[in-house]
Amino acid sequence: MKLIGSLTSPYVRKVRIVMAEKKLDFVLTLENVWADDTTIHAANPLGKVPCLVMEDGNAMYDSRVIVDYLDNLTPVCKLLPATSRDRAAVKCWEALADGVLDAAILVRLERTLRPPELQSQTWIDRQMRKVHAGLAAMSAGLGETAFCCDSHYSLADVAVGCALGWLSFRFPEIEWRGDYPNLLKLYDKLSERPSFRDTVPQ
Repeated sequence: MKLIGSLTSPYVRKVRIVMAEKKLDFVLTLENVWADDTTIHAANPLGKVPCLVMEDGNAMYDSRVIVDYLDNLTPVCKLLPATSRDRAAVKCWEALADGVLDAAILVRLERTLRPPELQSQTWIDRQMRKVHAGLAAMSAGLGETAFCCDSHYSLADVAVGCALGWLSFRFPEIEWRGDYPNLLKLYDKLSERPSFRDTVPQ
């Protein structure tokens, strides 16, 4: 398998972590989707990463689809529960973490790609409210448990860890570490795992 992505994308990191936890072999092909000479559209018509190209040449895209597929390839380190309700709970955590990232990335794009005179502070504020509401919901949902769902390491923790790591990377001014010590405790624990250590955004 070939994974097309970047070293800074939190969605690519999520897939890389799942592949490491599942002990799956793959080749990482770096691609800058913002470059004029990007070739990502040949594999993904949406022009996004991650994109997983399988042995038969078919491509799979959107990190949520990819990690769901990968979890079923091998029983090693199952990250998604078998029962529908428990599975939905984990996927809701993933949706929450990805939603925080979606909003934060829109802010970053607004600030970095638009000329200052065309930037909308109203739009930025709207997205940042989603980020902070999402962080508060993560903290409330986690409480004092060891992991996000039923005290077991799962895709929920992978997704939350990737979101927190990217916020630390791109938005160090957001004080989630001080505001939500339970999220920090979880993040520190996740950061000890080789899959997280080896995929720190850079």
